[in-house]
Amino acid sequence: MLMVRHVSRAARFLAITWLATLVTTQTGFCQSDLPTTEPELLAILTGDAPPARKALACKGLAIHGSPAAVAELAKLLTDPQLASWSRIALEAIPGKEADEALRKATESLEGNLLIGVINSIGIRRDVGAVELLTARLKDQNSEVADAAAIALGHIGGGDAAKALQESLASAAPSLRNALAEGCILCAEQFHANGKATEATALYDQIREADVPKQRKLEGLRGAILARGDAGLALLAEALQSEDKRVFQMALGTAREIPSKEVDKALATEYGRAAPERAAILIAVMADRPETANSALILKAAGPGPKPVRLAALAALGRVGNENSLSTLLDAGLDEDAEVVAAAQAALGSLPGDGINQEIVKRLSAADDNLLRLLLETIGQRRIDAIPELVKALDHPEQPVRAAALIALGNTVTPQSLNVLIAQAVAPKLADDGTAALAALKTAAVRMPDREECAAQLAAALNRGAPAAKDAILEILSEMGGPKALETVGAAASGNDPQLQDTGSRLLGKWSTQDAAPVLLNLAKTSPSDKYHVRAIRGYISLARRFAAMPEPQRLEICQNALDVAKHPADKKLVLDVLQLYPTVASLQMAIRAREIPQLKDDATAAALTIAGKIKGNEEQVNEILAKAGLGKKKS
Repeated sequence: MLMVRHVSRAARFLAITWLATLVTTQTGFCQSDLPTTEPELLAILTGDAPPARKALACKGLAIHGSPAAVAELAKLLTDPQLASWSRIALEAIPGKEADEALRKATESLEGNLLIGVINSIGIRRDVGAVELLTARLKDQNSEVADAAAIALGHIGGGDAAKALQESLASAAPSLRNALAEGCILCAEQFHANGKATEATALYDQIREADVPKQRKLEGLRGAILARGDAGLALLAEALQSEDKRVFQMALGTAREIPSKEVDKALATEYGRAAPERAAILIAVMADRPETANSALILKAAGPGPKPVRLAALAALGRVGNENSLSTLLDAGLDEDAEVVAAAQAALGSLPGDGINQEIVKRLSAADDNLLRLLLETIGQRRIDAIPELVKALDHPEQPVRAAALIALGNTVTPQSLNVLIAQAVAPKLADDGTAALAALKTAAVRMPDREECAAQLAAALNRGAPAAKDAILEILSEMGGPKALETVGAAASGNDPQLQDTGSRLLGKWSTQDAAPVLLNLAKTSPSDKYHVRAIRGYISLARRFAAMPEPQRLEICQNALDVAKHPADKKLVLDVLQLYPTVASLQMAIRAREIPQLKDDATAAALTIAGKIKGNEEQVNEILAKAGLGKKKS
């Protein structure tokens, strides 16, 4: 689809700024140093400035220039380096002077420079250039002729259209594509200006001419749109086409026409289409929500060809209403997993002010399978139905209770979180525990006040069964934050062996740097070697994982780890971190680490590696190495 646009000076400024930034980057000239007055910019053009700075001056004149700048800019149209920059300014400067300069330039230019000027004339939509562009349609350089045809299309109007139409009738095959594009551009202008008759004539000529397929498709689309309601016969014909490209064009065009008659045409074609095409037609109907044939879509969502049914179910999620609910619920209980998935997705997005109330209302009379689906939908839509969900927790069937728990996970508020906590730490029925904990995790990570939520979880930690305690710690680690860290840290350093094990494991993979002091304290105080190792490795990993960590903080962690770690293997992990972030300070720490007997050889190798990675500071690095008896940095 072609679209005619008149490029405003403001819009061009964005493109010009991008190009100017490119020039600035490649040449080193600073754009911010460029003058902002026309006389100063012209002085750059007429002086001895290098081409890159003159290019930036042209950019400035595109914003600040007036007809007074045209003469100097026109001189650059013959310069291969600056012609495009000059044209950018000339395209933006208002007034007849720029038009005249560009027209004049076509008399002496050739090749790409001429093509560029012709493009600029088209951008300016200079009606005065129609005659010279018409002559260029016969240019021996085919690229020049193509540019002239498209420029005429941008200019538009009766004279330009006539020139293009007459040339198209006898043009060589190589020129027909550009001529057809010019005709399409003219036709779009006619249509936009309310001249439907002229637009239709051009579109019809293109769709019947010997031109490339894409131009024919554009002509057919335009012919349908320009005719208004009278074009629906053409649309219907295109919808029946066996040509996939024509059919796709018709579908796209149908989306553009607001008339209800289009929906009738779609319905007619749907009635005789094969299932694969019928499914596509349903999708197009859904793209027209204001006039969509909801009754047809609703019927198609019932039992029938699977592609059609899936498309209709998806469409109901966009254009359905309260009347669609029963059909979607029936489909949600189907034996086909794809149908069920499509129905559930549609239930989650089904529009309508009364849908949520109707879903809740149906709970009381639903059988077990429907009740489960309704509960799942409540969770999916996040309907406020806490009392009904709590009531469902007493249902005799486990799948129903699980659905209620999942829905609670998606809907509980901070004020009702205690309902889920109670179910998680002491479920009424043992087989509800897993679902309750999963629901609690879902709820916890979406709570707006995570600190308050973490406080509630911490208070419940000692009330649950062993599995629940572990799960609550897991949830806290997922949430993060000060209270969660405090609680997990306390569990890791407490007296409960199970909580010690879980807490130390979770601390070892904590995802924020604020865990550093907690991990260090656990590494220092834990009587268990297992938990000491977990803590010290988690502590070291913070220095490794966070590239943006300030160097003093990273070095402090590394030094603490060297001092506190009990095993050489863990101390060697510190050397790995120092090599990963090579600086003079990390080099000095590696050299000091040579004083640790078990690390001497590894620390020496690490120091030499770090020295080789440091860029600059050659003299200081060599001095440090020499002082340590390690020679000089290897280049």
